[in-house]
Amino acid sequence: MKHLIGIDIGGTTIKGGLVKDRDLIKQTVRDTEADKGGEITLMILEEIIDRLKTVETTGIGIGVLSVVDSAQGIVYHVQNIRNWEEVHLKSILEEKFGLPVFINNDANCFAMGERIYGLGRQFENFVGITLGTGVGGGIIQRGRLLADANCGSGEYGEMPYHGGKLEEYCGSFFFTKKNTTGREIAFKAEKGDQAAIEIMNEYGKHVAALVKMVVLSVDPQAIIFGGAISNSLHLFKEAMYRNLTDFPFPNSIKKLSILKSELQNIGILGAAALCYEL
Repeated sequence: MKHLIGIDIGGTTIKGGLVKDRDLIKQTVRDTEADKGGEITLMILEEIIDRLKTVETTGIGIGVLSVVDSAQGIVYHVQNIRNWEEVHLKSILEEKFGLPVFINNDANCFAMGERIYGLGRQFENFVGITLGTGVGGGIIQRGRLLADANCGSGEYGEMPYHGGKLEEYCGSFFFTKKNTTGREIAFKAEKGDQAAIEIMNEYGKHVAALVKMVVLSVDPQAIIFGGAISNSLHLFKEAMYRNLTDFPFPNSIKKLSILKSELQNIGILGAAALCYEL
């Protein structure tokens, strides 16, 4: 039986939770107060952990929107938190709380959360992709996060594409550059609006390019999509598959499972799941 703390450090809030086995039994949310400086944010983080920690707690997992030295537990250039250019978070928190601390970026946390708590339990090799403001990915191989040098594997959104990068076509910017939002287009497409349906079909074409990059790089059993835009998978799935018919290795697509995450509170659960790397 595991009692774990999961912490999701976002741009404006810190979400924390106590996870018992597979159940989130307690959670809390605080503003990062990042404009006051990183020292204040660190104090708030410590207060959240102190509030969640029990005598049965065995580990702390933390997900951040930044570059991470996951081995040393150092976070670099955390978005929207002033003065968090290089924070030795693992050593700071382990010294304070006397528990093992695991830190990784948010996309890797998503993949680990799926592996431990979600649809990823049925796959030894899969890629978790978040479709939201950005496009991030975490690669699971042989049941574990892919070991890499700089915590940068799976960042498919940064791949060059159409003179820009893939994130501009598979993230929310695809919709904002059309003076709309993904939610608005999804709503209209559900109602049968032809223009919205065409936009969703165009989006599906770009997601097909993302799928091709994933399969050509790591050839997984499955791709599990998360993030706000993934809720519209049923609206762009047909177009996505239509644009995968020219893939040079058709059996790879035929065998590939493309799924949408079913997890709630994935940021907290994904962070807690890092402790399973023990």
